[in-house]
Amino acid sequence: MDPARIEAFAAQVVGDLAAAMGSAMTSLGGKLGFYQTLAAAPRTPEELAAATGTEPRLVREWLASQRAAGYVGFESTSGRFVLPPEHAFVLAQPDSPAFLTPAFDVTSAIWRAEERLVESFRTGSGIGWHEHDCRLFSGTEAFYRNGYRANLVSHWIPALGDRAAALAAGGRVADVGCGHGASTILLAQAFPASRLVGLDAHAASIATARERAAAAGVDDRVQFEVAPAAALVEVAGGALDLVCFMDAFHDLGDPVAAARTARAALADDGAVLLVEPFAHDAPEANVGPVARMYYAASTALCTQNALQQGGRDGLGAQAGFAALASRLHAGGFERVRVAAQTPFNLVIEARP
Repeated sequence: MDPARIEAFAAQVVGDLAAAMGSAMTSLGGKLGFYQTLAAAPRTPEELAAATGTEPRLVREWLASQRAAGYVGFESTSGRFVLPPEHAFVLAQPDSPAFLTPAFDVTSAIWRAEERLVESFRTGSGIGWHEHDCRLFSGTEAFYRNGYRANLVSHWIPALGDRAAALAAGGRVADVGCGHGASTILLAQAFPASRLVGLDAHAASIATARERAAAAGVDDRVQFEVAPAAALVEVAGGALDLVCFMDAFHDLGDPVAAARTARAALADDGAVLLVEPFAHDAPEANVGPVARMYYAASTALCTQNALQQGGRDGLGAQAGFAALASRLHAGGFERVRVAAQTPFNLVIEARP
């Protein structure tokens, strides 16, 4: 063996271990208000502790960890720690499209499920989305929500051609696997004449979605129901102008059946909007931090859910366009194309 290669790889693993332990520090910083307070002004440990009502000795250690990670800077003349504005955009601004701090709850939920994951690897039993710690649901919403805010209404719906006009004229929309309803509510706010229904098999998420819709003042035109994708036709109660699968299609145990159900629920000129994690068709091309993150989520969450549903066609979170399109074609859609993409998303349109 090459000692230099051993040393280099050990350093890589230590870096991963540092990032894993540091992720807990990032989550704490968000929950305790440290980042937002530092974004307002540089602080000494004592000043940050006083402003947040926390223990100064622990704050000093936390700030040292953040400086070691490169998350905060340090003014040697004043003894104050500084959060650069670019870092605040990612860590301290809840409405920023790059806000990531709450997403570390997903990591926490995966660790919480470790024993179940070991069992599932050995038995193939899978773990249902609803069986995870509640931090998975809030963390997932936080990870996707601001991206939807930045793109769904302004870019992705217009990329579908005539669907924006259809929704503005009072179109009917279903959001399958809606979770806490972030995307459903955004559409309701942007197209007040439309009528929407959100479906999710997780009852607690639907309860949250109903609360969010009421708080947003759109509950008069948004209906949320506890139901699987297979119940779409029954719940919709009529032809739909648009069916959305927002980062949910790849989680399903039988994506072809879901596509077939969506096709049956659509009006003749309707469309499916499929938002999926970005991936290349060839697995060997999916490398780097984003692919690594998505494959980890796929292993611990997405494919687990598909297995728990009894499916053996779990697409996983890095399926790629070709695999997704083949399921849509098998479900009855003739025209399938990539309508838009971002570094994190593939946006696919499917038409009868």
